[in-house]
Amino acid sequence: MNPYPDWDTNEQGNCNGITTTYRVKVDECDRLWVLDSGTVGIGNTTQQVCPYALHAFDLKTDRHILRYQFKDDDVNANTFIANIAVDVGKTCNDVHVYASDELGYGLLVYSLKENDSWRFEHGFFHPDPLKGDFNIGGLNFQWEAEGIFGMALSPRQAADRFLFFHPLASNREFMVSTNVLKAKPNKDSYHQFMALGERSSHSTAEVMTEEGIMFFNMIDDNAVGCWNWNSPYSAENQQIVAKDDIALIFPSDVRVRYGHLWVISDRMPNHLIDKLDFVNDINFRVFFAPVEEVLKGTICDHKFKSPASYVPAIQSGSHTGFSRRPLLSHALAGNHYSRY
Repeated sequence: MNPYPDWDTNEQGNCNGITTTYRVKVDECDRLWVLDSGTVGIGNTTQQVCPYALHAFDLKTDRHILRYQFKDDDVNANTFIANIAVDVGKTCNDVHVYASDELGYGLLVYSLKENDSWRFEHGFFHPDPLKGDFNIGGLNFQWEAEGIFGMALSPRQAADRFLFFHPLASNREFMVSTNVLKAKPNKDSYHQFMALGERSSHSTAEVMTEEGIMFFNMIDDNAVGCWNWNSPYSAENQQIVAKDDIALIFPSDVRVRYGHLWVISDRMPNHLIDKLDFVNDINFRVFFAPVEEVLKGTICDHKFKSPASYVPAIQSGSHTGFSRRPLLSHALAGNHYSRY
C-alpha cells in the first residue's frame, strides 16, 4: 500500500493537502473525490486542525486538481461531515457533490461549475430518538445523536434524479430530487423532501445500480440487503443478499462498480468503544460478487424498466423476516486498521 498520490499531500498539518480522508468516491470522469474531515484524534481527543474540505484528483495523471474549503456558513458548532455523493451532469464540469453533516444535521451541496457551496436543513436529517441503541458484534452502545449519514443517487431520468438518504440512528429512508438541491434552499424546499418506509436495521451505507436496485448494509444483522425501487420501500420488499455473523460484523460500506457489488467490513465499533484484537481476529475484510449472481432468486431479481416519471411509493412497513443468502466472495482480509 502506498500513500495517494504521494507522502507530501498526506503530511499532517498541511491544510492544502489531506489531513484525514473520511470518504472517497470515483466519478465517471476518472476523478477521485476525497472528503477531508480536517480532524486528528478519536473520541474526546479529536481536534479540528484544518477546515473541512473537498479534494479532487485526476486518476489518469494522479494530479491534485481541486481543493475546496467549505464556507463558515456551511457548518455549525456540531458539524461532522461523514459522507459524500457525486452527481455528474451532462459534462465533466457539471458536477454537484452532496455531503452529509451527521452531527450538525445538514446537507451540504457543492457545485464545481459555480465553485460554491450551500446548506440545507430539514427534520429528516435528525436521528430517531427511539433508534439510538445499537448491538453489533456483542457490543451494546448508544449512538443516539447520529443524523444523516448514508446516501445514494438514483439512475438518471431525463434531467432529474433522486438522492436517497437516511440518518444512522434511524430505520427510515428519505429522498429528494437533485433539482431541489441544485436550486439552493428556498421557501418551498421543506415540502420537496419525501419520507419513504423503513428497514429492519440501522444502516451506514447504500448504493443504487443503473437498473434501480439499491444495496444497503444492515449493521445490526451482519448483513447486506437489497431493494428494487419499482416496489414500495418497506421491509416486505427487501431481502438479505449476504449474511455472516463473523465476517460481516459491521459491513461498513457498499459499492457497485463494473457489474460487481463490493463490501468492506471492519471492527470499527470495537475500535471506538473497546479495543481491537490483532492476534485472534481479522479486523477488516473486502468482499465482491457479480451483481447478477447476488440478486439471483431474491425479491429484487426481476426485469427493471425505468418509467418515464417515477416517485417511489411513500409507504412504511414492518419487518417480517429475511431469508439467508450465501456470503460474497472474499477478496481480501487483513489486520491493520486506521479510523475512517
